[in-house]
Amino acid sequence: MNIEQSLHQRPLERMSDASFKLMNLTFNLIDLFSPHVAKRARSFGVQPGMTVVDYGCGPGRYTLRFSKIVGDSGKVFAVDIHELAIEAVKEKAARDGLGNIQPVLAHGYNTGLPDAIADRVFALDMFFGIRQPTEFLAELKRLIKPDGILVIDDGHQSREVTRRKVLASGFWRIESETKDHLECRPV
Repeated sequence: MNIEQSLHQRPLERMSDASFKLMNLTFNLIDLFSPHVAKRARSFGVQPGMTVVDYGCGPGRYTLRFSKIVGDSGKVFAVDIHELAIEAVKEKAARDGLGNIQPVLAHGYNTGLPDAIADRVFALDMFFGIRQPTEFLAELKRLIKPDGILVIDDGHQSREVTRRKVLASGFWRIESETKDHLECRPV
């Protein structure tokens, strides 16, 4: 099989195992020297007892921080399409004794989680890679409680593109914006 055939057979939204391992190592090094992720996680309005979905959790950078904020009375669903992400989150949660994290391997965009389960849904540094944003945003709407908030950032695309995709879905209204992210409510 040549490279072009391989690219067409593997979903573009899922990175290679080698890329995931490199990303995990890079994030671990960054987090060792910079409190950016911890500060950012605290700025999202997550409270003790909340249920949070960290969709596209990767190696769990935000998942672990959300877990500590929601505490034992809360729950964090760490969702990703990559098996290595799920394994990384399981290992880190066990290492840190965080029993309120439930890793979830998504199939396509389907999490298999119950409807209206989350107070907050996060899609951080991953939305730019979504090939079918309307279908993806429909799944996030299904997961959120009627008064819940979606926090989504641009990642590697312009804010204009992010806004256009969110609004075109018809599932979300943009309630507020910061330089880092959008906060959206279900329509």
